[in-house]
Amino acid sequence: MQRARCYLLGERAVVLELEPPLSLQSQQRIWGLAERLQQHEAVEAAIPGMNNLTVVLTHPQQAARDAIERLQRWWEESESVTLEARDIAIPVVYGGDAGPDLLQVADHCQLSPRQVVEAHAAAHYVVYFLGFQPGFPYLAGLPEQLHTPRRAEPRLSVPAGSVGIGGRQTGIYPLATPGGWQLIGRTSAALFDPSAEPPTLLRPGDNVRFVPQPEGVC
Repeated sequence: MQRARCYLLGERAVVLELEPPLSLQSQQRIWGLAERLQQHEAVEAAIPGMNNLTVVLTHPQQAARDAIERLQRWWEESESVTLEARDIAIPVVYGGDAGPDLLQVADHCQLSPRQVVEAHAAAHYVVYFLGFQPGFPYLAGLPEQLHTPRRAEPRLSVPAGSVGIGGRQTGIYPLATPGGWQLIGRTSAALFDPSAEPPTLLRPGDNVRFVPQPEGVC
């Protein structure tokens, strides 16, 4: 079992954080524990993250003292849950105005831009959780050869649909926002639509692949 540490977060929540490395098996256990705790009377909300779980307590003044011990015990008793997974293809225009950081990523990785695109599009990704923005997917599965640090200076505005690399992860910006990930492409797929049900295109457990498109198609 992957070791975990638990700590209080403010006055109302407790966090369970797993030690590296990141793995799908551990994430599935986090999903399972979150699902179980949603029904617990002492829990107001259980929010899964990537390699962590935040539990908001219903009665923090009564439960905070033993919350860490209880969450550790719950983790040790937890079981994996395999969420219903869908296969989602995301069309992407790589490079150019759509991916202004592609050349920098290629230079950092000592690859050609074409090799970066091929490696990024050939990989199999799994949505671990949605966060940062509504519908923003944190995807596991980025090839190690493409791991690239975030930009030293974040952009004040990243266009909606931008596909980026941030360290060991890749993701997609659903909405225009400031951001520091290295932008390698852009998709026309709508990841968040508040009028739709559900409003997000992706959900935890989904399998994602990126499909390169000619410039001007996506």
